[in-house]
Amino acid sequence: MKVDVILGLQWGDEGKGKIVDVFTPHYDIIARFQGGPNAGHTIIFGGKKFVLHTIPSGIFHHQTLNVIGNGVIIDPFILFKEIDKLIDAGMRPEKNLLVSRRAHLIIPTHRLMDAALESNKGVSKIGSTLKGIGPTYTDKYGRNGLRVGNITDQTFSQQYQKLKTEHLEVIRHLGFDRASHLLDGLDFDAYEAKWFESISRLKELQIIDSEVFLNKSLDQGKRVLAEGAQGTMLDVDFGSYPFVTSSNTITAGVCAGLGISPHRIGKIYGIFKAYCTRVGSGPFPTELHDSTGEKLRIGGNEFGSTTGRPRRCGWLDLPALKYSIMLNGVDSLIMMKADVLNPFTTINICTDYRKEGEILSGYPFELSDERIQPVYKELKGWSANLDDCKVAAEMPADLSDYIKYIETEVGLPIDTVSIGPDRLQTLQR
Repeated sequence: MKVDVILGLQWGDEGKGKIVDVFTPHYDIIARFQGGPNAGHTIIFGGKKFVLHTIPSGIFHHQTLNVIGNGVIIDPFILFKEIDKLIDAGMRPEKNLLVSRRAHLIIPTHRLMDAALESNKGVSKIGSTLKGIGPTYTDKYGRNGLRVGNITDQTFSQQYQKLKTEHLEVIRHLGFDRASHLLDGLDFDAYEAKWFESISRLKELQIIDSEVFLNKSLDQGKRVLAEGAQGTMLDVDFGSYPFVTSSNTITAGVCAGLGISPHRIGKIYGIFKAYCTRVGSGPFPTELHDSTGEKLRIGGNEFGSTTGRPRRCGWLDLPALKYSIMLNGVDSLIMMKADVLNPFTTINICTDYRKEGEILSGYPFELSDERIQPVYKELKGWSANLDDCKVAAEMPADLSDYIKYIETEVGLPIDTVSIGPDRLQTLQR
């Protein structure tokens, strides 16, 4: 068997959580392969809304195992806030949740470091979620981090104190006062105490050698779906650097983030919105700073599920989408939030970039160059409510034309279309 992959093709927030939840009944295992609590995967069903930050989005299907892979970084405090919310809703997530022994830990001073470093950037801030993501990955690649497997070491407390002391020295050097900064509404000492309580609970979860578990599962014919976080345009190597996340969000990251070889990658599903959004700083060629952008924001409820910040909104960007498809080797496309475009009589799609009168070839290295301008094609909107659409054949003709235009431009089929937030509002074409 091979590992199928679901990942985002834009700047994150594409709706991966919903689609993973919809696809989960077809799989035995859902495995997150990168990122951390900076992710926000929203699932809505039965009139209830759930937001997951670390736990894979297959957790609502009790017959499916959910693996937090080695490429994920974990804040135990945030993880158990998630788990407790699921328990309060009547679920038993600990029964089908497995955690990689090799996953790195976000410790409280990583979050202080994040805040200090972001504050120190001034006008050059990248829009960090302040969850400690960058500093944790920095320690990982600097071979200085702590992993889940370390929590049972007799020397874990000493290892923790050593790393904490190193962090506090850097934080003081940056002139940042830990006493004035709250973490999830708690002062540092209170957060640290809660963090250690969560470490004790983490020991009670199913901690595994995930790379061995996943490869054996594939050998046994188990169906595995890899779930990505963030989006391709936030990839640390290929995104709009430096306004990116700290991990590889693309298909190649699945291999390192789960411990599987490239030949075990199966079908690759790429998810994109019918328009574009972005949270935080960084280039965004099709961004709309007018009432149209606000209309998209309100209609799509475009506010960060992790930070609550308003998302920047704009028209669909085909050059960026084609670039993402190339990087990921996408086989099938999934278009989200078609319903947000319901009110529009005309819709623009960016077909190219222009710089100083010249059409650019492909996706530019320096997207933040202010001389780069989008070239638009105007399409007719469908101006219709999609609530009564139960099958793809019932979609308005103009929506079908919009989809077909994108398919022709990118050379791939759009097999799934989401027309609302609930898991049932998903049409197969």
